[in-house]
Parts: sequence; C-alpha cells; structure tokens
Amino acid sequence: MALSLEAQSFADRTITAHLGRPGALLGILERVQEHHPNKFLSPEILEYVAAKTDVPLSQLYSVVTFYALFNLEPQGEHSICICRGTACHTRGSRNLLRRLRFELGLPEESEDGADKLCMTTPDRKYSLRTVACFGQCALAPVVEVDHAIFGHMNEQTLHREVEHLTKTKEKK
Repeated sequence: MALSLEAQSFADRTITAHLGRPGALLGILERVQEHHPNKFLSPEILEYVAAKTDVPLSQLYSVVTFYALFNLEPQGEHSICICRGTACHTRGSRNLLRRLRFELGLPEESEDGADKLCMTTPDRKYSLRTVACFGQCALAPVVEVDHAIFGHMNEQTLHREVEHLTKTKEKK
C-alpha cells in the first residue's frame, strides 16, 4: 500500500520541525502515529521516515518495538490500558482485565499471563492494552481510559466507563 501525499507532507513537516532537537526521532514517530486515523505506524510510514531522516529502518523498528507507546497495528477508536504492576496486580487488575476481555469479546489470556498485551476489537472500537506500571501505585488498581487516569478502579466502575464511551459514540 502506497503512502498518501497527505501523509508524506505531514511527515515532512514533522521531520523539519523536530530534526536537530534532542529526542527528535521519538517526537517525529509520536506525531506521525497520532496523525494516522488508526493511531499506528505502518511499514510504509516507517520506511518513509527512515529515508527522510537517514536513520536505518532496523533502528526505527528497534525504537518502536522498545517503547510501549508505539503501535505497529491499527488501534481502536478508544483506548483502555490496565496496569499490571505489583500493586495493581495485588489489588485486582487481573480481574479487571478478565472482565474487560469478556465484555469486549476478546480472546482469553493464555497461560503465560498478560504482562504485555495489546488487542483491538474486530470492529476497531476498542484497543485494550496492559502496561508494566503507571507509577501511580498508591491509586492501585489503575486504568487509563482514552488518556484519562482512573485510580482505585473496580469492575463496576470500569464497566460504567466503557458504557459511557459507547453512549458518547452513539450520540455523535
């Protein structure tokens, strides 16, 4: 699939704005990902950025696979992220994850656990992911819904938040 002229133009403007700054590559990749309607970095855009910045494609892949904020697969309209850190785990994040997977119709977790998970519903309405730690341990369990952090989360509140996302979408 070819990269659109609009995507190339946006990438060019972003590269020009960031090049020469500390952390330029991370800033470029983050902006380009946010610009994509499905919030991910396609192989085509990665190849384009690599060529325009003279950064080897293998190095770009190393960066985007190292940092959890980057996505190589299309994401849903809404993002739900559940912390799997020790404090959150001991206060019920695994149950939150199980309940949400069931509610969204996502496959059950395998025996190897869900320390790093990223799944999107077939209708692309929701992406569910896990993180190692939000750094908000006093608020455990912590869940992020569309970039808003919720502490002391329980199954009923999480269900209400997902319902709210669905109702908000239906009103638009």
